[in-house]
Amino acid sequence: MNRTDVVVIGGGQSGLAAGYHLRRLGIDFVILDAHPEPGGAWQHTWDSLRLFSPAAYSSLPGRLMPPQAGETYPEAAHVVSYLTDYEQRYELPVVRPVRVTGVHREGELLRVETDSGTWRARAVVSATGTWSRPFLPAIPGRTEFQGTQLHTVEYDSPAAFTGRRVIVVGGGNSGAQIAADLAYDTTLTWCTLREPRYLPDDIDGRALFDHATARRRALDEGRTDTGGVASLGDIVAVPPVRVARDAGLLKAQPMFDRITPAGVSWADGTAADADAIIWCTGFRPALSHLAPLGLRGPRGHIPTTGTEAVGEPRLHLLGYGDWTGPASATLIGVGRPARDAARALAGLLR
Repeated sequence: MNRTDVVVIGGGQSGLAAGYHLRRLGIDFVILDAHPEPGGAWQHTWDSLRLFSPAAYSSLPGRLMPPQAGETYPEAAHVVSYLTDYEQRYELPVVRPVRVTGVHREGELLRVETDSGTWRARAVVSATGTWSRPFLPAIPGRTEFQGTQLHTVEYDSPAAFTGRRVIVVGGGNSGAQIAADLAYDTTLTWCTLREPRYLPDDIDGRALFDHATARRRALDEGRTDTGGVASLGDIVAVPPVRVARDAGLLKAQPMFDRITPAGVSWADGTAADADAIIWCTGFRPALSHLAPLGLRGPRGHIPTTGTEAVGEPRLHLLGYGDWTGPASATLIGVGRPARDAARALAGLLR
């Protein structure tokens, strides 16, 4: 039987940030990671993905991310290298590959069932993120399409789509970056629910973190909601997006109403043929392992106070979005809620 004070589920950026603070507080813990290699979801992104912020503003607690030579906004591979080094530098106790199948109450302990045995702990930090739960909208005719359909998680590079007719769906950062990636060598149709809202070119992840933090502070103090990041726009104009946009290659179309065997169609009767549809339509939190605790609330979220689950104080959730801490799904944003979670757990364990 495996026994520890805290089990951290997930070895990506959020799990590592939690591990850093737990170690500093002298708490006995283990990190269970489903991936066979370090790097979390960053090791599965598309080839041209760039961070929204310079390296120094994309760092986990305790260690600045080193700059990438020749790049202001680092590539995903650079992030994987950084996370790998971070894990080794702080000698974080990561066990992989271990997939957690369920967390159960067992008296004063929580029982963590995995595909590699059972762990018992006094508390659990869930840091599984969202990448493993891609969201596809229910659009009429989606199952009738005869071409290729894939989600952001399955897209690698434009090479497989050269010369083909491609529809990219989604007006956020992923949609804009992948549309920019495909704008040169494909017949591109970019469909968004509303006109794309680019942030000013001089705004990047540093400002986004500041706005998210200010919004959380205002809400906590009962002041007017500032709107946070959403009030600024939806798309960070990283260099590849800026270049394609300024060249007139990113012209968004309204969202279509139906998918046909040959492509998509709009209510006014217009249509576009397509060989492939790429859904850049976001994710949902990966929380199925917590189902035995019966904590699920509206929109699939588990109600929290800070990072602590309202219905189970031995459980903390980290890195799923603003509902678990301002900008907590980002590299720079997860440090503060990870620190708060570790401190709360230290108090609980005492």
